[in-house]
This record gives sequence, C-alpha cells and structure tokens, in this order.
Amino acid sequence: MSKSVRGFKWLVGGLVGVSMLGACGAPEELETASEQAGAQATGEVAVSLSVSKASLSAREDVSVTVTLTNISSQPVRLLKFYIPDGRLKEGLFEVSRNGEPVEYIGPHIKRAAPTAQDYVTLAPGESLTGSAPVSGFYDLSETGSYTVRYAARSLEQHSAVISKAAQLDSNLVNLWIEGRASGQPEAMGTVSAMGLSFSGACTTSEQSTITTAVNNAKTYSNNASTYLNGISSGTTRYTTWFGSYTSARLTTARSHFTNIKNAFANAAVVVDCSCNDSYYAYVYPASPYKIYVCNAFWSAPATGTDSKAGTLVHEMSHFNVVAGTDDHAYGQSAAKSLASSNPTNALDNADNHEYFAENTPSLP
Repeated sequence: MSKSVRGFKWLVGGLVGVSMLGACGAPEELETASEQAGAQATGEVAVSLSVSKASLSAREDVSVTVTLTNISSQPVRLLKFYIPDGRLKEGLFEVSRNGEPVEYIGPHIKRAAPTAQDYVTLAPGESLTGSAPVSGFYDLSETGSYTVRYAARSLEQHSAVISKAAQLDSNLVNLWIEGRASGQPEAMGTVSAMGLSFSGACTTSEQSTITTAVNNAKTYSNNASTYLNGISSGTTRYTTWFGSYTSARLTTARSHFTNIKNAFANAAVVVDCSCNDSYYAYVYPASPYKIYVCNAFWSAPATGTDSKAGTLVHEMSHFNVVAGTDDHAYGQSAAKSLASSNPTNALDNADNHEYFAENTPSLP
C-alpha cells in the first residue's frame, strides 16, 4: 500500500524491527522515461524517482516525484525529513548539469538531535510517495541537460539511533532545463538602532530577545576566537569539538571564528521571524547575512547548550563568505562522536562550532 506525503499528517507506528536502511549501490543511467521510473533497490528501501515532463522552460518550476518502498520483511523506520512532502528540507538530491555537479542553494537548517517522533515506520511492502522542488534549491541558472538522483546521505547524528549506514539512492532522471534566476532571498529588513535588522514581522518583544541573542553571540564568538588564538596544541576543549590536533586544523578553526566574530561585529545582520516550523533556525548560505529563526529558537535558553546565542553562531558559520559549514551531525553527543571519528567533518559541522563557542559544560 502507499501513502501520499503531500499534506500528509505523520503517523508513526511502533518503533520496532530494523532500525533503518541498508546501503544502496550506485545508480545506472537509464535511457527512457519508463526506465527512469524504476527504483534502485539493493537495501531495505527501494527509491523510485520520476518526472511529469522532461523539458522545462525558465518559466516552469522543476520538481520530481519520489516513492520510497519498504522491500524488506521487517518494519523500517525513516527520518521524516528524508521524505519529500512538497517542500525540500534537506539537500536530498544529487543534481548535475552536462555531467558537472550542481550546487545545492537551499536552506541549511539547525535541528535538534532526532527522537522517536522524528521517524515514520513503513510496514513491509508499504510505500510513501511525495513531490519535491528542485528549482530554487539547486543552481539551475544555466541552460543544459540535467540529471537528478535522490541520494539522502547518512547523517552522523543517527549513529545512536540506527544500526546500519543509511544511504538512499535512486535511479537517475534526465531533464532539459532552461536557465533561470536562482530566486535566493535578499537580506532586507527594518534596521534597529544598533544596526541589526529585522524582517518577517518581528514583534517588539521578539526584537528585544533577538538583540540580546546577537549580543551574546558576539560574546561567544569573540571568546572562542581569543581562545583559539591563545592555544598551540590540542586542549580538551579543542579536541572535544574538533578532534585530533594538527596545526592546519587549528588554523582552519581560527579562520572560521575570526570570520564569525567579524561578521557579528561588522556585517548587516538580518533576523527574520516568519518561520513557524519546529526547527531552531535556518539560512541560505549564499545569501548573507539573513538568519530565519523558528519555533525552537524562542524556547531555547539565552546561553548554554543549544541556546539562542549558540544557534546564531551555528547559522552564521553556514554562510559561504564566513565558514561555509555543513550539517553532518546534530546534538552534543553526535558532534563529539564526529570530532573523534572525522575531525575534517567536525571542522565543517555547524553544531561543532556552536558547542565549541557555548563551551557547556566548561572545558579548559
């Protein structure tokens, strides 16, 4: 049986059986539209990608339809944000133009570490089908022949929740797309007395809260930068969040926090209050310095672990002109594991920067 995910209210069954997905092999390039609709299915979940038309003008939105099917004999749990529901909440696709990779330009979102309610369970043989936009989330500025493949990568933060490496791969779909503007939002708002700007109808109370959060984020980033410039070896605080010490990695961390500190001090930061999703916040990395704060931001503490101030440091690190970080892991436990297992990714992970800056609990 199948469920449509467009406008679908999530129903999570008993979280039993296998934890998640098996690894899938590389997709094959298929020649016809009917062949393109076939699924890649070497693990527990088969993923089928299809499109309604293969040639699109610059005036037409580009979207794809994704069907995920549990082909195992056990219930399988999927993270909800891996499942398209008419919106795109992650960089779920690999897109290429004339054989060259195309940049994901959609939002980078700060989420809490996943809990049981963040999963949906597929019974054996059950499917989920939903659509996902491609235009506005990938660089389609140039006319050309494009390929799209669903390729949700495994995030390290799931390691405590799932037992297998998660990689959802699909078939390729081929498209001819006429180039169009990226549609990236502009960072414009109402400027306050301190130079900080607001948009998205922030209330007076929200503006006050944001102003305090920005000031605390400045303190965090200044202190982090000063700390990094004062060490020359792998201190406990450094290795906890950025892994084994090398002089090159320390130089990278210093550069990141210098840029974060300078951005908070000198850039025209805009904070937008229009988001009603459960996330903490998100940004478009190619559109500095606009930060969209969401529901979890307002209930977060002012400082400390996963705080308002730390959230702003996290988001500031995402901007390409600042540190260009990604989201490889969410939550303190996963961030620590990432630092231990993959220092390179830890230095590219926004939550590791946040937790280093928050330094809660305090580490020397």
